[in-house]
Amino acid sequence: MIITSRSFGEYRAMFALGDGDLRGVVLDCGGGASSFAAGAAGAGARVVAADPGYAHGPDVLAGLLRGDQERARAMVRANADRFVWDWYGTAERYGEVRSAAGVEFIADLRRRPGSYLAAALPCLPFADGSVDLVLCSHLLFTWADRFDLAWHRAAILEMSRVCRGEVRIFPIVHRGAGERVMFLDRLRVDLEAAGLSSEIRRVPYEFQRGADRLLAVGAHR
Repeated sequence: MIITSRSFGEYRAMFALGDGDLRGVVLDCGGGASSFAAGAAGAGARVVAADPGYAHGPDVLAGLLRGDQERARAMVRANADRFVWDWYGTAERYGEVRSAAGVEFIADLRRRPGSYLAAALPCLPFADGSVDLVLCSHLLFTWADRFDLAWHRAAILEMSRVCRGEVRIFPIVHRGAGERVMFLDRLRVDLEAAGLSSEIRRVPYEFQRGADRLLAVGAHR
C-alpha cells in the first residue's frame, strides 16, 4: 500500500463534511499521511488519527512519504485518463496539494503526537461510543482484493462500536479502474442484521473515475 497525504479540503469534499460534523470528536481511521487532523485543529475541531504506520515515528514516515509521493505522481501521470481533473485542474496541481499535505502532516505529528495513534482495524484502542464521527478513506473497498468480506464486516463493526454517531467510508469501489466491489450488497445485509443501517451517498468529489460516493453506517434508532 502507498502512504497517501490527502488534504483537509479533500476530506471535506470526500466525506461531504459540514461545519456541524466537526463539532464533536472525529476519528480518522487509517489516516495515513493525511493532513486532515492538522487542518481540523487549525479550524478549532478535534480529530484523532489512527494508523499502524504511526509506530514508525515522524523521521521514518517522512522518508517513506517522499518515495510514495513520487510513485503516486508517476502512477497518476501514466494513467491520467483514469482520473477526473475537476478538483485539481492539472497533474502538477495534484502533486502540489499532496506534497503540501504531507509536509503539514509531518509537522503536526511532531507537534501533537498524542493526536496520532498507532492502531489498525479491526481492533481499535477506543472505548465504546467514544467518538462522534468516524471517517475511513481509501482502505475499505479500495483494497478489497486484499481484504475480504469477513474483514470488511469486522472493520465496520469495530468502527461502529467506538462511534456514537456515523461511520463514513470513501470510496466504495476498487482502486485502479474503479470497479464495483462485488460483496458490497451482501455486506450491507450483514450490517442490517447486526443492527446497523447503511446508505450510499454521492459526494462533491471525484478523482478516481467512478469514485464519487461514500457508504454511511449508523445504528438503527
